[in-house]
Amino acid sequence: MSSVFIKMQRNSPLEVYKALYDYGLGSWYSFSSSLNAATPLILTGVSAAIAFASGVVNLGQHGQLLMGAIVTAILGVYLDTWRWVGIPLLAVTGGVAGALWAGIVAAMRRFYRMDEFISTLMMNFVAEYFTIYLVTYPFLDKKAYVPATKLIKRLYFMPDINGLSVAFLVALVVAAFCHWYMRTTKRGYEFRMMGYNVNFAKIGGCSIESNVTLVLLYTGFLSGLAGSLLILGGTQHRFMKGIGANFGWDGVMIAIIANNSVIETILYALFFGILKNGGIGMEFETSVPSEFIVFLQAVIVLTVVATRSAIEFYGQRIKSLVKLRKVVTKG
Repeated sequence: MSSVFIKMQRNSPLEVYKALYDYGLGSWYSFSSSLNAATPLILTGVSAAIAFASGVVNLGQHGQLLMGAIVTAILGVYLDTWRWVGIPLLAVTGGVAGALWAGIVAAMRRFYRMDEFISTLMMNFVAEYFTIYLVTYPFLDKKAYVPATKLIKRLYFMPDINGLSVAFLVALVVAAFCHWYMRTTKRGYEFRMMGYNVNFAKIGGCSIESNVTLVLLYTGFLSGLAGSLLILGGTQHRFMKGIGANFGWDGVMIAIIANNSVIETILYALFFGILKNGGIGMEFETSVPSEFIVFLQAVIVLTVVATRSAIEFYGQRIKSLVKLRKVVTKG
């Protein structure tokens, strides 16, 4: 389908895909840039995957990321401490900001019975306009060409290893911890049981409301950390209007494709990072706009999800027919 779209634009699919490969994987510089682009996707994707796997509909990754980013950007200008203290402190503070933003939703659910599906979604818009106000008025860098904060102090810039930002390694370690936590701890087991069957979890002694609050705080922290790493390990090192891009929404999409598996979420995040980074170079080399990547992502999502659903549906149908035939034969 994507090749047909390229042909309609009077371009060669081979040239477009070659440009995608060259700028996404063709060299160490391209590959490391793709991994850096995947960093926020890993964390927002894992955030959404854990929430959905727990039966909690957290769609607030975008707003939580923005809150983590703005807090890190502001504190990074005024904080005065050693580098080895400042970088971890700013990263954790950004994560806490995301958790507190999700905590507002948790409080509204707990005390006012508000559905987190709606409240997390709406809080994204509040976060977006609130952060725009902050960078336009009280924390505006008057020397910047667009609404933005001042640069954080240079000693808080995350180092890189031959072009690969340490932020990517941090995201991988955090995602690996999340996989371990969900698979081996008692609380992680309770989260998963809530997602499988909330009534079973309740009968088994799980405190549903407390766990929902913990899930929102936990996943909010991950999204806030993603925003913090954008500031500390990104290229701008300041909060700018539009810095959140589609990282939050892409994270939700990645979690859906990965069927809420943390490991698969990491892999798909890497793949989407390659597409995003390759799409920029593709636009330079061909006349196909980088927005084509959004179309390609949509095709991938529809194909993977539809194929998985079809396999599950027909697989269950075949099993049922086999069991029915056995029953009829014995009868």
